[in-house]
Amino acid sequence: MGESRDGTPVRDGIVDAARSLTIAAGWDGVRMGAVATAARVSRQTVYNEFGSKAGLAEALARREVNRFVADVRDALDAHGADVRAGAYAAISQTLAAAADNPLIKAILTSAQGGADELLPFLTTRAELVLAEASGAVRQWAARHLPDADPAALAFGADTVVRLVVSHIVLPQAPVEETATRLADLALHLFHTATP
Repeated sequence: MGESRDGTPVRDGIVDAARSLTIAAGWDGVRMGAVATAARVSRQTVYNEFGSKAGLAEALARREVNRFVADVRDALDAHGADVRAGAYAAISQTLAAAADNPLIKAILTSAQGGADELLPFLTTRAELVLAEASGAVRQWAARHLPDADPAALAFGADTVVRLVVSHIVLPQAPVEETATRLADLALHLFHTATP
């Protein structure tokens, strides 16, 4: 396996190992030697790839953000022109993923407290996640509602994304019920953006 800093299998394996260890024990409990052992590389390879534990945290946070936004895009795109079905799929998937993934929840909500050293890398990504997820929703809605006012679509997308995050922080109902209500709201916001 190659050992460059550009997304090689070695680098990906190290990030995978760090992710697993973080979910199991929290970032504070993660040691570079344990990451190396789990990734089946030398400790020096981990340092060569990331420079420091902070560099590894940055790579882990970046990958979680990229994966999250890609999943939102995929869920939206899987339903073509059916705006309500796409919104429901993206919302329900996001709510379920956040419930099952403590790293996603930490990124979106800054909920992982304490002295966890990973928190700054995750929370600095929260604004980026909101912007990228809103952008993905806006682009998708614009493709399927080409006559809609772009400013109204942007407001609708941002509103829906922020509401989804609020339901991650303080869930009020089962995922299916929340996703249904928020998808109905998304449909209303997007259709009122169309003359």
